[in-house]
Amino acid sequence: MRAVWLKEFGGPGVLVAGEAPDPVAGPGEALIAVEYVNTTFVETQVRAGTGPFPVELPMIPGNGVGGVVREGPPEWVGRRVVSSLRGSGGYAELAVAPVPNLVEVPDGVAMADAVAVLADGRTATMLIRAAGLRRWDTVLVEAAAGGVGGALVQLALAEGATVIALAGGPEKVELARGLGAHFAIDYRLDDWPDRVYDATFRVDAVFDGVGGTIGRQAFELLGKGGRMVSFGLASGSWTDTSDAEARGVKVVTMGRPGAAELRELIGSALSTVASGVLRPVIGQRFPLEKAADAHAAIESRGTVGKTLLVP
Repeated sequence: MRAVWLKEFGGPGVLVAGEAPDPVAGPGEALIAVEYVNTTFVETQVRAGTGPFPVELPMIPGNGVGGVVREGPPEWVGRRVVSSLRGSGGYAELAVAPVPNLVEVPDGVAMADAVAVLADGRTATMLIRAAGLRRWDTVLVEAAAGGVGGALVQLALAEGATVIALAGGPEKVELARGLGAHFAIDYRLDDWPDRVYDATFRVDAVFDGVGGTIGRQAFELLGKGGRMVSFGLASGSWTDTSDAEARGVKVVTMGRPGAAELRELIGSALSTVASGVLRPVIGQRFPLEKAADAHAAIESRGTVGKTLLVP
């Protein structure tokens, strides 16, 4: 089969397409003929050698795929599924997944959309629940033109919240506005916090996937009783929330969900797609052999929504 190998850490160019032995599904596993591969910012860090968990080289990167089960338990063969793997093996034409990780794609949901919400929709669903949104809340979503951010905008709207979307640059601001955000503001403008305040006078919850200076500025918009939901550090550092208690702000933390909870979160995200509540934004699709280009695009911060690989 064709696959993309990571044999040394470095820039995007270290991702090289080549041949690999066809994987074989063992007991409790399923072999998936891959149609789309999920790509994430974390995978660019893994490739660079700065990822959050150790990996052994050589490896085939990729932890999320969608396709049709070719081999495995008879009740799964032929079904359209999305699945996380075991941290690797996704950048390929075939992938082996643990059967407990399989989630069937509902009828009427395109496979590309299903893979787009495999990680991002799951994460956004978990964050919305953790924040405990109320219909009268005003929420601020950072990086609102990204995969998780775009999902957060739509899911928060579905909860009845007033949504302020932060994005970098006119194109991304317009995308966030098109998702339904009540206000869309460019965080590259020096006075963006003033614009947020002028628009709403208060922020009840912040979904912080950026960290650093942007995250801190967003944190300072929260008053007593506000909630800070930090889940990413696209800036390279976590937001400083050391004075949260003094400010009367709750920092929302999330545990590591188990396999059953992950399946339920993915299933919930897929249901919102099927019902039309969530419309995944797929900004870029690259052939599998162009995985290096996909990583370069993600790192350039020029992408919008989800980036997929197509074997």
